[in-house]
Amino acid sequence: MFRPNQVQEFKEAFTMIDQNRDGVIDLEDLKDMYSNLGRIPPDSELNEMLKEAPGALNFTTFLNLFGEKMGGTDPENTIVDAFAMFDDDGKGWLPEEYVKDLLENMGDNFTKDEIKQTWKEAPIEKGKFDYKSFTGLIKGKQSEDEIAA
Repeated sequence: MFRPNQVQEFKEAFTMIDQNRDGVIDLEDLKDMYSNLGRIPPDSELNEMLKEAPGALNFTTFLNLFGEKMGGTDPENTIVDAFAMFDDDGKGWLPEEYVKDLLENMGDNFTKDEIKQTWKEAPIEKGKFDYKSFTGLIKGKQSEDEIAA
């Protein structure tokens, strides 16, 4: 389901969340993680998260949940086609400022912080947003650099 480097990244994330290192993410682990991030959600919200797992939230269940979530997104070609609607010249990229404007003002508007977070990982070079690479990134595909390595 996942490439080895993705499994390693998920393992690192799981370990960061599993605060007491018992191999299972529970309510206390989530509370500790969120408090480290400066937020303390109500137990009811955290319990809703835990209910998504069919049983104890160990690493295998954690991976399966992410697989289901990632599998539940639109197919890659649908996402690329959505971006391509704004790419009149078919170049495979859009001007960075244009995409920011779309994100802030169309559909479910992004906040400045959400755009900043998205841009941390987005393939942008010299003001050009490469939407095909970005789609691969959000769908969990390897970049050309990773394939060559």
